[in-house]
Amino acid sequence: MPAVELAYPFTGPWMVQNSPADRVPSHGTRLFATSYAIDFTPVDGSGRSARITLASLFRAQPPELFAGFGRAVTAPVSGVVRAARDGEPDHAAFRGFPSIGYAATQARRVREGWPALAGNHVIIEFSGVFIALCHLKRGSVCVEPGQRVGCGEPVGRCGNSGNSTEPHLHVQAMDLADPGRASALPVSFPDGLPRNGSVVHG
Repeated sequence: MPAVELAYPFTGPWMVQNSPADRVPSHGTRLFATSYAIDFTPVDGSGRSARITLASLFRAQPPELFAGFGRAVTAPVSGVVRAARDGEPDHAAFRGFPSIGYAATQARRVREGWPALAGNHVIIEFSGVFIALCHLKRGSVCVEPGQRVGCGEPVGRCGNSGNSTEPHLHVQAMDLADPGRASALPVSFPDGLPRNGSVVHG
């Protein structure tokens, strides 16, 4: 199956996490068409998403402390918006020991379905393929269903809504608009599929 070629949906440096270049299913499950999903975490010039302190190892942190919270997210293809959800809260970020407790609540979010996992999101269709951009910042989604968007046009901003331990962008390709019924499609980017831990520049 040929990979769906996407442009990077952002500018600046972002770290690659949960890449299907390292593992398929990349997120450890085939639920909700996430087999080939990839996470991008915005980082600063030093390659860090946020400063690690003693406090961050023991307490949840406001998402505003992270370098990329609110960074622009753009359409990785030209197409038509098929879904746009906004209004979900950006919750605290969980690193260190707090992430253990947060992970224990993931099963509940899975039972609640796609909206609880994706948070604020946009789905764009092009040529029968559906691209989902998830965990957007509340109040930042600037497109609506039925709207045509060009590749590189803004659709929202990086947030920490849904199933997210720190501000990042989850990207996946599907053969249907409904992630509950869709099959995952592999993706690729201009320089190929980046691996976990690498930093890409959009």
